[in-house]
Amino acid sequence: MASQNRTRHGAAGAGSIRKKQVFRNGKEYTYWEGRYTAGFDLGSGKQIQRSVTAKTQREVVEKLRQATAKVSEGKNQAPSKITVSEWLDIWLAEYLGNTKPHTKKSYEGVVKNHIKPAIGAVKLTALTPVQVQKLINGVRSTKKTATGETVNPKTVKNVHGVLHSALHQAVLCGYLSANPADRTILPKRSKADIHVLEDQQVLDFFKAIEGHRFQFLYLVDLFTGMRQSELLGLQWSDIDLSRKTLMVKRQLQYLGGAHGGYQYAIPKSNKSRLIVLPDKAVEALERQKVLQASMMKAAGEAWNNPDNLVFTDELGTHLKHDVVYRNLKRVFASMGVPNLRFHDLRHSYAVLSLQSGCDIKTVQENLGHYAAAFTLDTYGHVTAQMRREGADKMNQFLKQLDSGPSDDQ
Repeated sequence: MASQNRTRHGAAGAGSIRKKQVFRNGKEYTYWEGRYTAGFDLGSGKQIQRSVTAKTQREVVEKLRQATAKVSEGKNQAPSKITVSEWLDIWLAEYLGNTKPHTKKSYEGVVKNHIKPAIGAVKLTALTPVQVQKLINGVRSTKKTATGETVNPKTVKNVHGVLHSALHQAVLCGYLSANPADRTILPKRSKADIHVLEDQQVLDFFKAIEGHRFQFLYLVDLFTGMRQSELLGLQWSDIDLSRKTLMVKRQLQYLGGAHGGYQYAIPKSNKSRLIVLPDKAVEALERQKVLQASMMKAAGEAWNNPDNLVFTDELGTHLKHDVVYRNLKRVFASMGVPNLRFHDLRHSYAVLSLQSGCDIKTVQENLGHYAAAFTLDTYGHVTAQMRREGADKMNQFLKQLDSGPSDDQ
């Protein structure tokens, strides 16, 4: 080959083409080449270039059209040796930049405990819907019951959601023509039972926590419905006792030692929310302020509460989730309701609010639910009872009308 003389031409929507002249043994040979992008390299992110050749420009344009059509249909994937496990590592490291730390940690747990052991060794491009279905069918809850290991539909949904998101990104990157998790059949998810403190149990609860180190934390939770992590991240600057309002601005979450320990995060709803406090909540916060002042005085120079947290230990350090939870479980056990959880104080607040006549929109906003429909669905049994009571009141009123005026009138 002595030399090449290239002339470039463009064909709209068909990559690029060029005329090539090659000299061999003193003779000139001419042909046409078309180049197109067949995908992207997972490791470097660079385009994968392919080419077609023909004797005439018309022929190369047609070949180029056919090749790019296959690419757009996902039928011309570049072969890849990457496994599902390797792709999941890339996805976790590179594509979750806007994900909350606690959520990312949960994704990593799902990948490690459920997805990789089942299909991690499978080639990404060879993964089939049937393999995904087998994975989902094999998911088991880590909880044990009297009858053995149970299937938790919520766990199954979480596993499928993580895998589906990771594979969707592989589709966007051009390494899969379709998402193998699109056709998965998930088990039906039954609505979880809501456990709440009944009227007498609320009174018993007040007695059981009297003088407890976390008394006012538990009271504020019952009177506001805040999540545990929101209570532990609450700062005095978020509260206006004179106006009886509280702003939920952050969560204090534990991510594990490998992920930085305790960190602040935005609320679960991704936005702050205002709660108008009932008098009992204001009273609890005022008493907590007095208690904290006495702890600060006792600690002296050892006091350390740089974020001005509302609920701390005796030295001003933030409280730990498991300590607060275990203490509450002991309180519930002393009341004879050991199966109640911390989150059931939140449920109790919602039910008490609805039964007290609060409208569903106010309860939804105080709880930080994304929609009133979710609140209605969660506490439907309460609102159904309220509707029945409303119908009974209407029936009584109509009966009075039907009976007409009394003889005394």
